[in-house]
Amino acid sequence: MKKLKMSSADMVRDARARIEEIETSDLIAMRDDPNVVIVDIRDPRERQRSGFIPGSVHAPRGMVEFWIDPESPYFKEVFSEEKKFVFHCASGWRSALTVATLQDMGFEAAHLKDGFSSWDKHGGPIEFPEKKS
Repeated sequence: MKKLKMSSADMVRDARARIEEIETSDLIAMRDDPNVVIVDIRDPRERQRSGFIPGSVHAPRGMVEFWIDPESPYFKEVFSEEKKFVFHCASGWRSALTVATLQDMGFEAAHLKDGFSSWDKHGGPIEFPEKKS
């Protein structure tokens, strides 16, 4: 197989060098701040299996750029609010790439450095979706 010009690890490293990373303990302390919006970009199956941060907004990774763009037909009003947006995935890799892309678009955001797995390990509160009957 031909070697890639840049690996996914290189992309994550480069993204992390230019975005704001929030430590888990800091986000746990910020979670009740009405000026902070936590955005979960994990797949719905991950949320079903592992739970989610109470009050977080779910924005699937494949739609984030469209949901934050006011000129997109998929725009979501939550992203027009003048608040601090903190994105997260499971380990911090996808959210780092996402936030770097959003910054390139002109949307300021941060991400949870070590992801949801760290949130769970630090004892952050978790909710589970209701099971469909």
